[in-house]
Amino acid sequence: MKAIIIGAGIGGLSTAIALRKIGMNVKVFESKKEVRFAGAGLGIGANAVRALQKLDVGDQVLRAGKLLEELRILTPAGKILQRTETAAISRKYGPDNVTIERGMLLELLLCALGQEQIIHTGKTYRRFEQNDSGVKVWFEDGSTEEGDLLVGADGVHSNIREALLPNAKPQYAGYTCWRAVVQAEPDLLQYDPNVFIETWGRRGRFGLVPLSNNRIYWFACVNAKSPNSQLRSDTIRDLMRRFEGYHEPIPQILTQTSDRQLLQHDIYYLPPIRRFAFGRIVLLGDAAHAMTPNMGQGAGQSIEDAVILASHLKHNPAIKVALERYERERVGRTGKITRMSNRIGMVAQLDGRVSAALRDALFPSIPARILEKQLEYLYEVRLE
Repeated sequence: MKAIIIGAGIGGLSTAIALRKIGMNVKVFESKKEVRFAGAGLGIGANAVRALQKLDVGDQVLRAGKLLEELRILTPAGKILQRTETAAISRKYGPDNVTIERGMLLELLLCALGQEQIIHTGKTYRRFEQNDSGVKVWFEDGSTEEGDLLVGADGVHSNIREALLPNAKPQYAGYTCWRAVVQAEPDLLQYDPNVFIETWGRRGRFGLVPLSNNRIYWFACVNAKSPNSQLRSDTIRDLMRRFEGYHEPIPQILTQTSDRQLLQHDIYYLPPIRRFAFGRIVLLGDAAHAMTPNMGQGAGQSIEDAVILASHLKHNPAIKVALERYERERVGRTGKITRMSNRIGMVAQLDGRVSAALRDALFPSIPARILEKQLEYLYEVRLE
């Protein structure tokens, strides 16, 4: 049995590993000229670590990444709004809040695929056709590929999803973000390399995420009424002015970052859709459920997809049946997490004087059982 995978991101590579482990022949096609190791950092929750263990990549990720002990949400003055001890979560659910650079995770996934050449770059998907016996894909260079199964793992602006669900459009979340990875200088004030800090203020949200090898991934999210706003051209100097007065080490981190290190993206998400499977074609990762980055679950849900899709294909020889069962299992879960992430983003990005003050007053009193219930839903996932 042969699978054609469009997209060589985290979801596409994870799927390639998972399908090869159950004996499928796999080919991955990527429109870019090479697999891109660019990007900043990301967090991996306990559910994704368990999924990576199923792919035999978990131990390598734990060695290359950094396991954090605590997550804090602060005000610009440094007052704690919420504190979560992830060490306690790890004892219950397994390693949680593991941070790693995106490029390093992709390298580990590529290594797990081995030396066999299954990734073909510079191949831009154009169209597909399917029938009872298989699926055929055409690429812009005129070449074609035939297989038994087509996996659309081509991201939030998926062309495969566009062909299947033309009305399912990504939506702008209302804010734009800058990101960078820098080396932690020894003179950083108020910096704990074991604690992830997110600061919520009316002028924007700022996150500090420790990585391995004494590096820091930081992100800054600012409200903008429309995408492609003038904010996109902001420089480090502009960000220093915007976040002036925020607690240390935010000013120091910005001072230590150059404009060439900046990555900038408007934030989009895909409103939950009710279909992932279409005969022999299936959507996966951001193509199926792109979500805002407020829960650190974007990559994790893609990895979950890969493992669960492979499990259904292993136990259901009929491809259409396997894909339908994958769909039933994943649509509800990923839709709920997408909505949860959106709500967190809306609260974190509040910039009105009254609304932000009310949030800061009420947030510390949120019962612990609410967070525990959320974690239980995220982490108690069945991967087989």
